Amino acid sequence: MKESLYNLPGTRSAVQPAEPADATATQARTVAEVLQQSQVEAVLAELEHDLVGLVPIKQRIRDIAALLVIDKLRLNLGLAAQTPTLHMCFTGNPGTGKTTVAMRMAEVLHRLKYVRKGHLVAVTRDDLVGQYIGHTAPKTREVLKKAMGGVLFIDEAYYLHRPENERDYGQEAIEILLQVMENQRDDLVVILAGYKARMDTFFQSNPGMRSRIAHHLDFPDYNVAELAQIAERMLTEQNYSFGEGTPEVFREYLKKRMAQPHFANARSVRNALDRARLRQASRLFAEAERELTVEDLTTITPADLLASRIFRSS
Repeated sequence: MKESLYNLPGTRSAVQPAEPADATATQARTVAEVLQQSQVEAVLAELEHDLVGLVPIKQRIRDIAALLVIDKLRLNLGLAAQTPTLHMCFTGNPGTGKTTVAMRMAEVLHRLKYVRKGHLVAVTRDDLVGQYIGHTAPKTREVLKKAMGGVLFIDEAYYLHRPENERDYGQEAIEILLQVMENQRDDLVVILAGYKARMDTFFQSNPGMRSRIAHHLDFPDYNVAELAQIAERMLTEQNYSFGEGTPEVFREYLKKRMAQPHFANARSVRNALDRARLRQASRLFAEAERELTVEDLTTITPADLLASRIFRSS
């Protein structure tokens, strides 16, 4: 009965028969040929360019890509029959690039033909767990159906398990996920994400989930220099720039903000820049009669940052 509930229609078995050697005569035989055919290097280059820092994470993604490339060469020679387990756990504080890396990972998997579509479906507990009996299974199956052929990213996955509530239906969603992660692992990659300590507790309570996760990636917090670089990139994308003396003021802002609660790395940087733009707009708005130049409209000045409550409170 469970097979009909958890095996979604239109999905493939996790075990693939190896192709006979004589049928692969024109297939790739070198790493360079696989990279050229799949264009995976372009995705890895984008990851390197788009994300500041995160050196250990980038290396781990390259290692996983290398595993998949070699596995493809083995398949081409008729050596491989078992699809590797690629489910992952991303841990770290907010704003450390977990969702961005998940999107790039989906592209890598798609280009190497480990998933059919390469899309990312990002969800939380509310998308999977129902509020009454019989509601959770259809919700979870619907999400899984949308994610098939790509990557399912479950943020703050530990909220699926609430042992303090006897009437909670999160365990039902977990059981469905476990079955699909095992039976359709060649057509769906699940990435669980959240704070490290909470994810460790979640795995202790759900050893079956831990056993299905092959790759654990811990995302470090950014330092001041990396956050300043992220800010410069964000401004450039929006046709803004820091004026004279502003980078130094922004670094001082970061040091003060990082010492306060609820700092969220790149998200906090984005919020700070949004508020600076708001102050810049108010400052220029007050000069109603002055003709504004491109420099006026694109420059964030020290005053736009110094007006922050971060400086006033200190």
